[in-house]
Amino acid sequence: MTPSADLVDKDALIASLMARIEALAAENATLAARIEALAAENATLAARIAELEAKLGLPPKGPNNSSVPPSRGQKPSGTSKAKPKANPHAGAHRPLHPNPTRKRDVFATACPCGADLSGVVQVPRESYDRVEIPKIEPDVTRVTLHGGVCPCCARNFKAQPPVGLEPGSPFGPELRAYAIYLRSVQGIPMARLSDLFRDLFGLEISEGALTNILSQARPAFSRQANRFKADLLRGTVIASDETGMRVGKDNRWLWVFHHGPTALFLGAQSRAKTVIENFLGDWRPDYWISDRGGSQMAGWPRKGHQACLAHLIRDTRYLMEAGDTVIAPAFIGLLKRACAIGRRRPDLADATLKAYQANLEKRLDAILQRAPTHDAGRKAIGLVKKVRPNLFVFLANREVTATNNGSERAVRPCAIYRKITNGFRSEWGAHFYADLRSTVETGRRRAIRAIDAIRITLEGLPLPMPP
Repeated sequence: MTPSADLVDKDALIASLMARIEALAAENATLAARIEALAAENATLAARIAELEAKLGLPPKGPNNSSVPPSRGQKPSGTSKAKPKANPHAGAHRPLHPNPTRKRDVFATACPCGADLSGVVQVPRESYDRVEIPKIEPDVTRVTLHGGVCPCCARNFKAQPPVGLEPGSPFGPELRAYAIYLRSVQGIPMARLSDLFRDLFGLEISEGALTNILSQARPAFSRQANRFKADLLRGTVIASDETGMRVGKDNRWLWVFHHGPTALFLGAQSRAKTVIENFLGDWRPDYWISDRGGSQMAGWPRKGHQACLAHLIRDTRYLMEAGDTVIAPAFIGLLKRACAIGRRRPDLADATLKAYQANLEKRLDAILQRAPTHDAGRKAIGLVKKVRPNLFVFLANREVTATNNGSERAVRPCAIYRKITNGFRSEWGAHFYADLRSTVETGRRRAIRAIDAIRITLEGLPLPMPP
């Protein structure tokens, strides 16, 4: 091999080695970048693992320590033996009916010894009721309109139908009221409702006819709901809440706005604050009562917003179960004391309420001075500071309640109805139910039975206010 060839081989070898070095350097840089990415991912996963491990020690959320509804709570298994009552009371008989249909006074005629008692003065010794439901059968009126040919003008004529017996639907107002009550208050499905009318009342009525009865009642209940809205917008206090509602294949929300003797239900597509904006318009109440949902805590009242203390007690109990022994127990005690004052409020003077409020504020200041030793305690401090302006508004106005339990009781039948029927097939059915629920709930608050509230509404009359 010549010297020149030897140099050429060395240059080629050097070039090959340099290329190899550059390739290894590039590969090394790629691996270094990969290592950095894996290190970052490992740090993220480690943090996530630490977070999940921390949650393993937290108590589960349920109806007693959070806003989870009672229907989703896991009830523990109980023992088969019932516990004896702590304070058993004597048995009681059914009270006598205040307005019996008829009365029978029975006098003794002879004593067991055989003596004649017809001339002896007798006084009542025992009274009792015998209750019976008469057999129910359809009351059918056959109307035949006669006619003929007028001898004067030779035109055909026909008699005018009697008032209240005009042609059209064959079903009278009482039957309509029963159908609406059984379907929309008791939640009986259409097929079973048709069977019920046949078996109990001896009346054949199809599911289509029942649907028509509900549809034709919509205007009357809509007008009644508009009256309730006007009543609420003339007041100074409003409480609100919402629950789920299924319409077709969509998840919707059923809202309730109420105060005192009036309640209004509204079907909506969301639980956003736009629902409240559309309901209130430009008008604003002085006070508002609700839980701590974002849409309901959006600054609607002019003077004060009362947060539900019952919800706060449950949420704070969760923080206590999560490990806080400094802030949460004391705050729960304070809230329970406030609720007790709220129950006694009708018997307390205004000056006494002001003194109680000052005392509660002083106790709250002392709680905020405590130093929490647990993450749950620090969360409790944040919760207390956030809701402090909304804790004791009820002490400044007797129309404001300490809790939102009135809303919870109002929406409870709606949640039961949803579970029974699984929702509504049509949009109009959902809105009709909201209007009817407004009528029934308002009637309950005004001491009017549900069936009577339905009758009054079908007659086009407003529900009377309580005396």
